[in-house]
Amino acid sequence: MKPWSISTTVRNPERIRNFLSVLKLLEGQEWNTITQAKYQVLLLQNRLYGVYNNQFYKGLDKDTIDYLESNQVISYKQAEDILLSKNYEGGNDMRGRQSYNPLRKMGFVYTDNNKILRFTDVANYFLQDNYDLGEVFFKSFLKWQLPNPDASDFKRGYNIKPFIATLHLINEVNKLSLSSGYKSKGISRLEFKLFALTLFDYREIKNQAKKIIDFRNSIKTANNELDFVNNYIAKNFVDIEGLDNLNDYADNVIRYFRLTKYIYIRGNGNYIDLEPRRQVEIENLLSFDNASAKSFRDKQSYYAYIGNMNEPILPWENVENNKKIAELILDEILMYQRQLKEKTELHDKKDLNILNYNQLKDYISYLRSVRLLLQRKIQHNKIQELKQIEETKTLLHNIYNLNVKKSIELERLCVLALNALDDAIEIKPNYPVGDDNEPIFTAPANKPDIECFYEKFNVICEVTMLTNRQQWYNEGQPVMRHLRDFETKNKDKENYCLFIAPSLHRDTINTYWTSVKYEFEGTKQKIIPLTIKQFLILLDVLIYKKQKGGKLYYNDMILLYDEIIRQVGICHNSEEWIKVIQKTLDNWKEKLTL
Repeated sequence: MKPWSISTTVRNPERIRNFLSVLKLLEGQEWNTITQAKYQVLLLQNRLYGVYNNQFYKGLDKDTIDYLESNQVISYKQAEDILLSKNYEGGNDMRGRQSYNPLRKMGFVYTDNNKILRFTDVANYFLQDNYDLGEVFFKSFLKWQLPNPDASDFKRGYNIKPFIATLHLINEVNKLSLSSGYKSKGISRLEFKLFALTLFDYREIKNQAKKIIDFRNSIKTANNELDFVNNYIAKNFVDIEGLDNLNDYADNVIRYFRLTKYIYIRGNGNYIDLEPRRQVEIENLLSFDNASAKSFRDKQSYYAYIGNMNEPILPWENVENNKKIAELILDEILMYQRQLKEKTELHDKKDLNILNYNQLKDYISYLRSVRLLLQRKIQHNKIQELKQIEETKTLLHNIYNLNVKKSIELERLCVLALNALDDAIEIKPNYPVGDDNEPIFTAPANKPDIECFYEKFNVICEVTMLTNRQQWYNEGQPVMRHLRDFETKNKDKENYCLFIAPSLHRDTINTYWTSVKYEFEGTKQKIIPLTIKQFLILLDVLIYKKQKGGKLYYNDMILLYDEIIRQVGICHNSEEWIKVIQKTLDNWKEKLTL
């Protein structure tokens, strides 16, 4: 039997949304070899496939690669010719089916009995501007099951809803841990890989939980952990296919399940546990659904169900349970207020006993937003401590060595650093967060990564781990566009953009230099590009100030930003500007650390 998994073809939820938006052009058409090939061509035409992929570039000439990496429009004919030149085994239609499969598997699209391509409610909601990423994947994974009428390779021996079963498994392991006198901590990434992905039948959940506890106890006494794990796999997983892919499968599944906000990561990223702030929902869900697969007469009825935003009616979707949820969040808010020594009343305080279900649901959303603001204040206060600043600096310095999703971690660490640096009114990250205020993914493509509001100016901060020419493609025009939109909404103050990356590609720098020296959409902009190493200079100055009992002020920052912008008028080209930026940083540091 094969471990269940979420397709690794498309690992990025934002990319899945882009794939969906292109597929939307083919909605209502027959899904056959012609439209399948057309879909793959459209993906390449929109630079969602192949571009900046060295494997794809094999066999392509330099002119074609340069064109793909340029900002010139790719015609349909050009994209089709490039794909045909690849001479894929199985043809472009095979590639189109591969690109389509993860969207189908997650319940976003399907073909009806006449092979017509259809979009589900969840997919259409995902394509809206105001979609909630957590809601999208929760509604999808809640009903995803094996077997199902459209999964021919997961039939015999499978009877499971993987997401629900995972929640049950973690819950059972936690109960067994507590009954043995240990703290509950969820399951480790290794345990997830070996035991969650190889849970094929909901009736085996309790047995699988016992296996995890036995495995956990045995590994503690092993002389060599790696040898023990390898021997354990060889002995106990002889009937499991694809063991070499378990690491990839596990990382991808954890990443996607985290998006639902029903699990959270603890123990420095090593353990996957149930989200305690969703206690009412999880307890009700586990009582309501034992993770067994439902029966469907055909794939059309299955996708009508999995893609319906309103099904099933969940057990906490009533007045009584929504009151409990609201009460728990109110308790958290009071706890945070005591921690912050705030006595501020809620702006919108309501009597829970007189609210109907819909009113309670809206009020819960409001309370969660209040809780988030308080969590951010606590985060801001904590990062003022010298020890926390030094730790953040160390993590940023070693980001390539961290066992985390580096793009998400860079955004998180930059949020912490910006909170520490000076006296901002508000530092607002745009990445989606779990109930613990930890990012579950990077900021969406249509917003700045971070928005910073000060007394006399504002800053957006854009970060990326990209260093090749894809940095220019992904972060050139989009960053300038984000800044211009931000400027339009905040005309009362000067607005800057801080751009941070491990290294700065020459094309990215040249694009920003043009925007700062001349214009973007008719007006000059203020963009400050820094490497991570250069950004750390700001933290060095802050640490020095803290050690001397002082702090950095926004006036110190604005002097640096304005000097970097002023140098553009003196420099003859972007390459010269980059060298001057380093000198400007060094002079600024020397002045403030005398």
